[in-house]
Amino acid sequence: VGAIAQRDVVPLLVEGLRRLEYRGYDSAGVAVQDQSGKLDRRRTVGKVKVLADAIEKHPLSGQRGIAHTRWATHGGVFEKNAHPHFSEEGIALVHNGIIENYEELGAELKARGYQLHSDTDSEVVAHLIHEHIKDGADLLSAVQQVIKRLHGAYAIVVMSKHDTERLIAARMGCPVVVGHGLGENFIASDVQALLPVTRSFQFLEDGDVADISC
Repeated sequence: VGAIAQRDVVPLLVEGLRRLEYRGYDSAGVAVQDQSGKLDRRRTVGKVKVLADAIEKHPLSGQRGIAHTRWATHGGVFEKNAHPHFSEEGIALVHNGIIENYEELGAELKARGYQLHSDTDSEVVAHLIHEHIKDGADLLSAVQQVIKRLHGAYAIVVMSKHDTERLIAARMGCPVVVGHGLGENFIASDVQALLPVTRSFQFLEDGDVADISC
């Protein structure tokens, strides 16, 4: 689930995750960009309620954010493997699907000085995007370049502390829907997550990249 708005999106993101609980999962997380521009996140193992309780205990808020419930594929059920994944505190990413060539890509990143903090295929994508931005690309072009290298299936949503007015989503083999609101827009893997905030939807096709702002 992703949201960009003129209001705090954390309650919207958590509610969206609750509406996706039927899919089954073992961890959950939320990342937002706060008023200072910093990316902040909360991740927990277990039900969305555990995440909601963690946010109540250690609040975070922001007008732009992403959230995810994970079912372990690469890597065990640990907080370090929960989404969203960060790269160098500058990129936040959530990902559905499986990146088949992640080990090869991860080895390249390690050779170039990146440290992998999880056992997931998803974190590799975040670092690849960060590398392009470090070399001068904006968030949209960075995502467009990175997905050319990914083998497998993915639905990703990305945000960057350096590109504060947008979220970028991309799809190949996994569903992505954009929800349109008044002065706010949303992303999810299922319309069920967005029914409290909009009834206007646009479905991405394989190969699509969406640039989402207010």
